[in-house]
Amino acid sequence: RSLSEFPGKVNSVSFSQDGQTLLTGSGITGLQGEAAIWNVASGELVRSFTGHKDIIYTVRMSPAGDIVATGSYDRNVILWNAETGEEIRTLAGHNDAIYDLDFSPDGKLLVTASGDTTAKVWDVATGERLDTLGQPLKEVYSATFSPDGKTVLAAGVDNRIRVWQLKSTDHVAINPLLYARYAHLGPIVALAYSPDQQSLVTISEDRSIKQWNARTVEQVHVFEKQPALCTTVAISPDSKTFLVGRIDGTFQQYSLQPVAESTEEVAGMSTETPVYREVDDMQSISEAEPNNKAENSQAVELPARINGTIFSADGSGSDSDLYRFTAKKGEQWIAEIKASRDKSPLDSKVEILDIAGNQVLRAQLKAVRDSYFTFRGKDSFTSNDFRIHNWEEMELDEYLFCNGEIVKLWLYPRGPDSGFRVYPGEGNRYGYFDTTPLAHALQEPCYIVEPYPADAEVVPNGLPIFQLYYENDDESRRRWGADSKLTFTAPADGDYIVKVSDVRGFQGSDFKYELTVRQPKPDFKVTLHNDNPVLKRGIGREIRFTVEREDNFEGPIEIHLSDLPPGFITSSPITIQEGQIEAQGVIFAPADVAAPTEENAKSTKVIAKAMINGQEVVHDVNALGEIKLEDANPEITMEFVPHISELTVNPEDGIQELTIHPGETVSAMVRIERNGFDDRVQFGGDDSGRNLPFGVIVDNIGLNGLMIPEGQTEQAFYLTASKWLPAQTRMFHLKANVGGGLATVPIRLKVVRRDEVAQTE
Repeated sequence: RSLSEFPGKVNSVSFSQDGQTLLTGSGITGLQGEAAIWNVASGELVRSFTGHKDIIYTVRMSPAGDIVATGSYDRNVILWNAETGEEIRTLAGHNDAIYDLDFSPDGKLLVTASGDTTAKVWDVATGERLDTLGQPLKEVYSATFSPDGKTVLAAGVDNRIRVWQLKSTDHVAINPLLYARYAHLGPIVALAYSPDQQSLVTISEDRSIKQWNARTVEQVHVFEKQPALCTTVAISPDSKTFLVGRIDGTFQQYSLQPVAESTEEVAGMSTETPVYREVDDMQSISEAEPNNKAENSQAVELPARINGTIFSADGSGSDSDLYRFTAKKGEQWIAEIKASRDKSPLDSKVEILDIAGNQVLRAQLKAVRDSYFTFRGKDSFTSNDFRIHNWEEMELDEYLFCNGEIVKLWLYPRGPDSGFRVYPGEGNRYGYFDTTPLAHALQEPCYIVEPYPADAEVVPNGLPIFQLYYENDDESRRRWGADSKLTFTAPADGDYIVKVSDVRGFQGSDFKYELTVRQPKPDFKVTLHNDNPVLKRGIGREIRFTVEREDNFEGPIEIHLSDLPPGFITSSPITIQEGQIEAQGVIFAPADVAAPTEENAKSTKVIAKAMINGQEVVHDVNALGEIKLEDANPEITMEFVPHISELTVNPEDGIQELTIHPGETVSAMVRIERNGFDDRVQFGGDDSGRNLPFGVIVDNIGLNGLMIPEGQTEQAFYLTASKWLPAQTRMFHLKANVGGGLATVPIRLKVVRRDEVAQTE
């Protein structure tokens, strides 16, 4: 059966939930829109709806069958009584055409997709706008709810699938973004969610069809290239097949693939312990020319220290020195150059080659989000103010690939005039995977990337897949100037070549170097700062710890303080978290504490310990020194009191505790008692929460940071946790700019994941 007598092109066709009626959306461009309900069995027109001032693009019936919703080029959504055809209300708020809309499974909410680059969630009963989903970068063509009503999805011209957790179910609320997945080379025309909640299907203007794991938004399958543009997609009620309709009037049915058969490797690199073998003592070797090609590479036994010169006999061209060695699969070797530190003019570069002289692939980097530098470019040292496009959809600890350099995101932008900080968070920035930090121009492309092993099968998504080889120009932590350091893990048993050259192609008789190839010796050295603390009763002093990590050791380090004078409180053990370089603790003097004696004032012991390759390693830390207690009253005393969130006291140790869930915000109040100090009390800016877990920030600090204004005695502060944060417990404190840096008593922050709470209930 065919239906006709439409006023213009039909843009939308959908069935009612019971399948007995069909809805169509049509109209005349610039004049009016018309929707209609048709009886499926007879093909007769049941009712028409007119009221839009332009053509209708989308029409849907509510699950209960009592309301029809239409969206038009006139920027409005109209809700109609399905029985009478009367208009119930108009939903106004979009600034461009409405391309798609959908009811939630319970019919209480409506989501709309618009050319104004937003999707919006509406309350059907009241017409109230509950949230604007503003993350899309371009026009939104498709929007829908998950079958369980827990998430809302949208896709469109920016080629991405976005998934939000639905929180605005009965009140205005922000729906947090869960995923933003780059999906197609071209704009996404439509997406569909399978009734069994296992799969998503997307169709694109690039004539591709893709199936996705609905839970993780990972690609499951790419279907055959389409002969014409697909304009619509629908999944069968049994979730086994789907239909696509094409612009040339044809349609085709496909079978959904089992979600468990995703061909993509799990992102991430191997964390296996490196293979170590017994080796002889370090050999000292001199370079033997010629050794500038794979076939005449100089054979060496490892470990070795080699003295050489980048200089060819005739002085023409550019020289390189190649040394051949044998390694077993999984063995790690570090190749490091000492040249510029000895005043050599050599700007070294180190590479690992196979026996034929080809570079050895280290990893594959799959771009999952594209971006570019905004506001200004970057020099090759700075670790702060990385201003990049679409930063809101990026997370901490993600890798950012910038023209060969790989950095890692450390702290979110904290205001309109700021950018990301990258690791280590201060000072010269780190390069990862032994890449060397470089200068970057304004508008230069950059990408969030996920690393995969060299031999992994990586499913393309339309963004680049970068090949990363074993090579290094300048040591990636920027400690050695122009000297190189490279860590190599042998992918298989065999012979390999380490190549030394000048990165500029220069050479000379004075371009001397010392190449050391050795097994890694991961280790750490912790340094205590702020020794010999001077306290007053009722306040604390911060002690700060920094660590120098060696040979790729990135694990957590526990610092223990023991044998303090009786009555003094400390936040020990203090943990320097994985990959971090600093932690802070507190020594606090309660109001009733007795003064230290001459004997116990200097008795505090400090040690640091960590697990390295399965073995506990313990190091002494430099001494805390003498703890002094002055009798004078401090300028202020400080305490934490409840605000909106619950602040409890642990009955075992009397320490206050605050609980936070990943992706959420909690609050507390800091209250002070002024002892003759009437000025402003400041607790810092983005560093105002001292020793917070990585991924938790003091939010809403404004331009002036966290502070208590003159004449006031309390201030609320808010802690926000990143959604990926693992469960943990950590002591934190605040430090004031009064009396040389007075500190609060430490408070315990407990990070509890919602999924873990559900499992224990």
